[in-house]
Amino acid sequence: MTDVTVVIGAGGIGQAIARRISSGRHILVANHSQESADTAAKLLENAGFETTAMQADVSDRAMVRTVIGKAQELGPVKALVQAAGVSPSQAPIEAILKVDLYGTAMLLEEFGKVIAPGGSGVVISSQSGYRLPALTAEQDALLATAPAEDLLALDFVKAVKDTLHAYQISKRCNSLRVRGEAINWAKRGARINAISPGIIVTPLAHDELHGDRADFYQAMLKKMPAGRAGTPDEVAALAALIMGPEGGFITGSDFLIDGGATANFYYGPDAGKS
Repeated sequence: MTDVTVVIGAGGIGQAIARRISSGRHILVANHSQESADTAAKLLENAGFETTAMQADVSDRAMVRTVIGKAQELGPVKALVQAAGVSPSQAPIEAILKVDLYGTAMLLEEFGKVIAPGGSGVVISSQSGYRLPALTAEQDALLATAPAEDLLALDFVKAVKDTLHAYQISKRCNSLRVRGEAINWAKRGARINAISPGIIVTPLAHDELHGDRADFYQAMLKKMPAGRAGTPDEVAALAALIMGPEGGFITGSDFLIDGGATANFYYGPDAGKS
């Protein structure tokens, strides 16, 4: 049977990673709508890959299990790319927490039960997780290891006050969750990591650069040391390294790829002024 790459949320970054790591594999694309899944699968098919497209809500455990069942019919699941998510400009607090925080944690629980030996996964998180003030050691441990079904009931999660806070704590959870799940994935001889991109040229970034917080993001773009936005292919190059044989010693880690925006936020000339 052919090895399988499962891509949840096949936008620009998800597709770029899938192309980079999936030569000789079948790619199963699962998106929030069948239409968007079909569109992504067609692009990958035109690039030479065998594809299957499915509709799936990343925050619905039953639907995730259906995706897993289909993937296992196709072959051993050797790679998971979790790139689904919503941004502060796209959704209310409840949706951000359900998709980005709970959904990712639940997805890693479920795929951790079936990932093939030698397999690897990557979660696309965000630089935003690095802008959240430090949590307590107990809160960190809960975000890393508490059962996914308990996460939304945590006091400090229920206390989230706005969509940006919801997004930041969700992305902090993503970063911590791969640490906790690395222990479980290792039982199957597999690895799991996260990548936290900054401003990457995708439709989601376009929404942020032209949405309610456009001034903030435009200013960030101008001030970051790299002096430009990143591309999905740059994120894919990093993913290929940490998911492939050269990254065999890497698991439970989160990689910041943001053009220096976080460095500027904490230590640049305007640090502490806002």
